Amino acid sequence: MLHLSYRLVSRGLKHHPCCNLRTSRFNQLSTVGYGWLAATTAQADHNQVIRGICCSADHQPRAIRMSSRSASTKAGGCGPIRIHSLTKNLHFYSGSSRKWDKDAKTLRLSEPLEKPLVLLLCWLQASEKHLRKFAEFYQEQGFEVLVAHITPWQLMWPVYGSQTVAADIVKFLKNNTLEQGVVLHGFSVGGYLWGECLVRLDQDEDGKATLGKIKGQIWDSAADITEIPVGVPHAVLPKNPTLQGALRSYITYHLKLFHEEATQYYEKCNRLYFYEPARCPALLLVSKTDPVGTEAANRRLMATWDSVGVKTTIKCWDRSPHVGHFHRHRDEYIEQVLNHLGSLDIAGYTAPKAKL
Repeated sequence: MLHLSYRLVSRGLKHHPCCNLRTSRFNQLSTVGYGWLAATTAQADHNQVIRGICCSADHQPRAIRMSSRSASTKAGGCGPIRIHSLTKNLHFYSGSSRKWDKDAKTLRLSEPLEKPLVLLLCWLQASEKHLRKFAEFYQEQGFEVLVAHITPWQLMWPVYGSQTVAADIVKFLKNNTLEQGVVLHGFSVGGYLWGECLVRLDQDEDGKATLGKIKGQIWDSAADITEIPVGVPHAVLPKNPTLQGALRSYITYHLKLFHEEATQYYEKCNRLYFYEPARCPALLLVSKTDPVGTEAANRRLMATWDSVGVKTTIKCWDRSPHVGHFHRHRDEYIEQVLNHLGSLDIAGYTAPKAKL
């Protein structure tokens, strides 16, 4: 029988080399006790929790841990998709034969991109198989694809985690010309990651010029920051409702206790995501049954963006799971994305018919 406690989870966070938090704060955690956070199950392995929530920022999910030699699938009319690492959390999925050399300090590519770029801000624990589907689709439309991901640990400890990833994204966008433009396609927690990018851009004197490179945005199951306690357990432990409940309790307490180290940053990102977005057309893809990226939250987002001049379209399905709209409604999903791409100000782009 497994005995999961807050003490077990916090031990992994306390001793993480990048997490320099006050010991007294963790001493408070140890007095919470086992009652509200304890869970028992005959089959569960507590290591999956530690791997999920306490994984190091230096660790990469299985989806990304592969060399370009072994990463290849055919996409129509193009070469095989290969993965080229820009940083530990940023990877090009491309069938292009071009070179991907870059300056390690500025992330400026040695050869400028000749195609428009799609920045995929993926959901927690996204698999390579699913990311390839989107990469192949966008390659068929004539785009290059840059995938950005964060781990659960990087989400929970933003100063040492998601903010460093956001800094690299902004650095790349700023230091490359990207003359053909950039389209954002974000999923779930990818909206929060983009919020961290907006914070960086807001503080940068060249932020407006960099933000002007964004020509369009698509948000699939965009999650309100208040839904972190719902979304993270679902992503880390999708098949274990018992441990989901325990982890949900932990995260709820985490948000209350670590306001200075974490929650204040989520709130700031949320404000900028709502009120200082990229000023380009947006498409929201949601469902009435998604408990994380809820219809109500996305309709509030749409109303806010409309009020600040961002033309926003929403597609809401009656039934499909979180980040599962494509799998349940493939043809409609493709139609919505292609129509949106066709409406954007991307030089020389016309939306052909294509399937994922």
